[in-house]
Amino acid sequence: MNKDISEIIFFITGGGTGGHIYPAVSVIDELISGGAKKENIFYIGNKKNQEYKIALDRGYNFLSTSVSGMPRKFSFKFLNWLFCLFISILKSFYFIFKYKPDVIFATGGYVCAPVLFAGRFLKIPYVLHDGDCFPGITTRAFAKSAKAVNLAFSDADKYIKSAKIYHYNNPVRSSFFYKTRENARMELGIKDEFLILIMGGSQGAKSLNEASIEFINQYRDKTGIKIILQTGKKNYEEVANKLKIPDNTRIEPYFDDMSIPILAADLIVSRAGSISISEILSARVPSILVPYPYAASDHQRINARKIENQGAAIYLEDSDLSSLKEKIEKARANYDILKENAAKLSGEFKNSNEKIAALVLNAAKNEGRQIFLCNMKKY
Repeated sequence: MNKDISEIIFFITGGGTGGHIYPAVSVIDELISGGAKKENIFYIGNKKNQEYKIALDRGYNFLSTSVSGMPRKFSFKFLNWLFCLFISILKSFYFIFKYKPDVIFATGGYVCAPVLFAGRFLKIPYVLHDGDCFPGITTRAFAKSAKAVNLAFSDADKYIKSAKIYHYNNPVRSSFFYKTRENARMELGIKDEFLILIMGGSQGAKSLNEASIEFINQYRDKTGIKIILQTGKKNYEEVANKLKIPDNTRIEPYFDDMSIPILAADLIVSRAGSISISEILSARVPSILVPYPYAASDHQRINARKIENQGAAIYLEDSDLSSLKEKIEKARANYDILKENAAKLSGEFKNSNEKIAALVLNAAKNEGRQIFLCNMKKY
């Protein structure tokens, strides 16, 4: 194949949570900046998930499948899931026959499985990205036939059967590199205060919100401190009703551009999803990581321990959130060391978008042969 990038048809898939969606979005933006046409990019996901709104807001073509997460027990729900999976696979075959993609790029999650199954059967080259220390089941299942597998953590290698593994870290939204901390703080009205950002990810975190209410009440009279609590959209009203918001605190359901509060923060309390961690480290901000205890394969706990061992974060169990105030004070007491280590890790994410986009383009043009991408405009 000798197509120019402007002629290539891309299928992009990954969804369910921001941890799968935003890496896909970052690579799409990179491909477009390199000359790909937006009308040639098709995002495949579930209309019931947040990838649908994000894709439409950005003007991507969206192709919908009805697959959802697999139930853990055999029941009527499991039989219904099997039926939906079968229909989603048939739809994926239809999408491939109709739009004739040159390559598929998948970032994990259950929505990827049907299109990867169809793509593998029809010999469409595909590239996988997985951001966790323990790769998801979709990545593990389809890695062997992938033209390239990008793993953010080298610890994940032992779970993957592939000779084409790369380590380009997680793709991070470009706003983390062209926006400055100063402008972010100005946009939020933060001056010399020490800003603590508490965020539970795109879906919010109920237990973290509850602990944050207690912490905010303990810190309501503290001077020189600002607190931003990102509750998640479905939890916002509950938190707002429980908390008499003090002058030093702001609560928001979500930020459309999370780079602003992350770049502005001095300390971040967060779940330990791989994308949240990557964005925090890109901004050079120390953190307290609270892994979601029910994450698939316990990957958030593995992620959090990895960053703790690298000295850029303090680990906090969800079951121990009553000690949130103590952990925050510990982080402030050891702030310089935490910040220095976070800064050391930040450079690892700078060129990830470009490198992963290059893997996708190489798969489309050369079925996995690595060449110099001279026809990508920005290269």
